[in-house]
Amino acid sequence: MAKKPLNVGLIGYGFMGRTHSNAYRKVNHFFDLEYQPVLKVICGLVDAEARAFAAKWGYESHATDWHAVIDRKDIDLVDICVPNNRHAEIAIAAAKAGKMILCEKPLALNAAQGRKMVEAVEKAGVPNLVSFNYRRVPAVTLAKNLIDEGRLGKIFHYRANFLQDWTISADVPQGGMATWRLDIKAAGSGVTGDLLAHCIDTALWQNGPITDVNALTETFIKERKNVETGKVEPVGIDDACTFFCRFKNGSIGNFESTRYARGHKALYTFEINGENASIRWDLHDLHRLQWFDHKDESKLRGWRSIHVTDAGGDHPYMNHWWVPGLQIGYAESFVHQLADFLGAVAAGKPPSPSFREALETQKVCDAVLKSGKSGRWVKV
Repeated sequence: MAKKPLNVGLIGYGFMGRTHSNAYRKVNHFFDLEYQPVLKVICGLVDAEARAFAAKWGYESHATDWHAVIDRKDIDLVDICVPNNRHAEIAIAAAKAGKMILCEKPLALNAAQGRKMVEAVEKAGVPNLVSFNYRRVPAVTLAKNLIDEGRLGKIFHYRANFLQDWTISADVPQGGMATWRLDIKAAGSGVTGDLLAHCIDTALWQNGPITDVNALTETFIKERKNVETGKVEPVGIDDACTFFCRFKNGSIGNFESTRYARGHKALYTFEINGENASIRWDLHDLHRLQWFDHKDESKLRGWRSIHVTDAGGDHPYMNHWWVPGLQIGYAESFVHQLADFLGAVAAGKPPSPSFREALETQKVCDAVLKSGKSGRWVKV
């Protein structure tokens, strides 16, 4: 049966633009879907770079004005892969134009802005999704399934961290296309919105709502040269953040993120402790899920490593890939995300996480930043 073409307009050709483009090109090779993405237009600031990206990834055309992309009648899906301060205006305009929307995380600069985005997509009735891709790592999805099956029993603890080390040098600038994540105007926050947003989304998905937070934030380097102005300016983002929290289900959590953990490029881990069992996961070994079950015979009781590569149906997504024992990686999480999005659209179901779901993560991020400034517990 012929597939329905779904014309894509991708706005932004940086790191995330590549991950999304790779997913569009791969998804129908591995998933049996009703829709076939068609790479219609790539949009970016520099004409020559947009042209080169289009040629490399197979886009039919390129543009430097995102308004023109949204105005095109032949675009079905607008994919937003630009700095955080541009998410709202592009998403709201795309919703008014009746386009489906896939937006990189975090949803917005803050919850107030995020609410306007939710209102726009819900008023327009357009499918929408925020790219929290770690949900789609098979081991992370398996952890969610085991929790939902009640195998852990009552949850007591949720802990997560996301550690990097790329901003330790004071010579790293802020602003511009390469280091906009260090510019408060473009990013909205530092590690809270960039790194902890992933941890928070996964935690809300696996363990339910967070009700209260108590945070400590720090900016280690107070001033950096701004690429765009050429001046040394104050740094407004958080370089590191640690927070404690209470979940609605009675469990407690602790989260840490930093860009000053020498030796860690992207160490994302979580561990969940329940009355019956515990789970832990490490992005550096992303195809494995560590599992401890207290019901095991005492002389054999201990942590086991589950190699999440079974193609028989028990391990999420893996029946679409290779034979058991052959693992997949980071890039495939975006393929899974797109497959789930297109599948939901075809079935007339809301994709997840939607803008409204991502707004809950944004609310937690806002509360964390507020607590970091006040030094007090803050309700979400």
